[in-house]
Amino acid sequence: MKKSLLLIIVTLMLPCLTGAQSIKTGLEVLKESRFEILKGKKVGLITNPTGVDNNMKSTIDILFEAPEVNLVALFGPEHGVRGDAHAGDAVENVKDPKTGLPVYSLYGKTRKATPEMLKGINVLVYDIQDIGCRSFTYISSMGLAMEAAAENGIEMVILDRPNPLGGLKVEGNLTEEGFISFVSQFKIPYIYGLTCGELAVMLNEEGMTAQKCKLTVVPMKGWKRCMTYEKTGLQWVPSSPHIPQPQTVIYYPATGILGELYYISIGVGYTIPFQMFASEWIDAQELAQRLNSYNLPGIAFRPLYVKPFYSTGAGLDYQGVQIHILDYDKAALTDIQFYVMQALAELCPDKAVFKNADPGRFRMFDQVTGSDQIRLRFLERHRFEDIKEYWYKDVQKFREVSERYYLY
Repeated sequence: MKKSLLLIIVTLMLPCLTGAQSIKTGLEVLKESRFEILKGKKVGLITNPTGVDNNMKSTIDILFEAPEVNLVALFGPEHGVRGDAHAGDAVENVKDPKTGLPVYSLYGKTRKATPEMLKGINVLVYDIQDIGCRSFTYISSMGLAMEAAAENGIEMVILDRPNPLGGLKVEGNLTEEGFISFVSQFKIPYIYGLTCGELAVMLNEEGMTAQKCKLTVVPMKGWKRCMTYEKTGLQWVPSSPHIPQPQTVIYYPATGILGELYYISIGVGYTIPFQMFASEWIDAQELAQRLNSYNLPGIAFRPLYVKPFYSTGAGLDYQGVQIHILDYDKAALTDIQFYVMQALAELCPDKAVFKNADPGRFRMFDQVTGSDQIRLRFLERHRFEDIKEYWYKDVQKFREVSERYYLY
């Protein structure tokens, strides 16, 4: 009886333990079909260095070399198609040095492809590894590309890839009117629990883009919703300079919102980006003790002493804490930074975040959280309990809607 029970448990766990040999991204599936859906069409490709097959070959080169595909143009999101633009830097219209193809910028003066850029193109293909977080701009580029495709009467094809956070976590309120921006382009939660292909279908079917496009998603094979990126066995290509490893993705939503204020270091400029909180006025032992006293499920904090190399605190002796996620399934990722803001206000009232952060950064904070209510409600007492209900008010309804578009 015990052996039978153990066999059942192991069998149920197997889908979340499979590796790269059993995971095929949308690109791999497209290759298997010998590019059937692209035959006879002039193709524009939206991609960056994360667009690779299981052997690490670029999607650009694969489509360019495929006899069945007529690749005529490339489109570069933030960081550029070859990853040679830094975060926030404008991407220029250039020629790709390897293929000679024109590269049109989607992260500069133009965020949505123009009719001139799309002239002669029959289908736009999107292949980018995202990080499952609303404020990361690649899904904004995807949605605007869908609008451009609809406006210009061309097809849109999404080559699906894993959501590195898995497909089960949903955290944060929906973006509200007045706070739509390139870091919160759509009315979805901060952590939305969908692959880019699933998200694209939902945006298209729920009228969340300006115009519905002719959309095809090439789904993955082998991915399960319980899989974070490390469970896929796939190789990780940095999705931006400060997301060097798949582990970093898990910490981005835990610190990135607070990081928009440049109030304390969150590790950008040190060796553990998005995995820490530190400043010269923080007492590491005291902060770790206070945060651990909250008994946050699946999370522990360790005292930390650092000297950032660049960005916030460059060259200064900083103290703080490193976040350790001990049980991912139990951890509420976005809550972490709000509890840190609370702990710092308790320990150092004169350093409470919204009394000290640059007010010029408040608008970006509001856009990233999707509302000014998170800031305004937190400001009253600097306690997470004052915003928790608001932060999670849309989660259940979003789950009910988004589940209609699950592909896995």
